[in-house]
Parts: sequence; C-alpha cells; structure tokens
Amino acid sequence: MDMELTNQQVIAIKRKRGELDLSVASLAKITGISRWTLDDILKRGHKSVNSITFKRINDWLIDEYTKNS
Repeated sequence: MDMELTNQQVIAIKRKRGELDLSVASLAKITGISRWTLDDILKRGHKSVNSITFKRINDWLIDEYTKNS
C-alpha cells in the first residue's frame, strides 16, 4: 500500500540530512532505504512511497530528533 509523505516530512529529512552532513548513500545505509528511492524523494519531489519506506523514514526522523532532546 502506498502512502504519501508530507511536505513537512520531506523538509525534515532534508534538514536532518544536512545537519548530519550525510550523503544519499550514507542515509540509505542508515535507514535501509534504497538510495534511488531517497534520491527520488529528495531531488525529484516524489512523495508516494510504500508503507515500509514510510515507516523507516518516520522511525529515523523520530530517532534523530529524540537523540537531541
């Protein structure tokens, strides 16, 4: 089942990736998401992702933001 990322989620991914100075390949290794999928999200504005990718993105964002709280 496909799910839609929000603009806020995409901005949060970009912001956190920038803060951590991660390449797309590094982010792919950390999240377990294909670098091609990440590239589509970050550079091409694709927001429709499968439920596993959606969960991995949200889990990573939550983990990163709770580390710094």
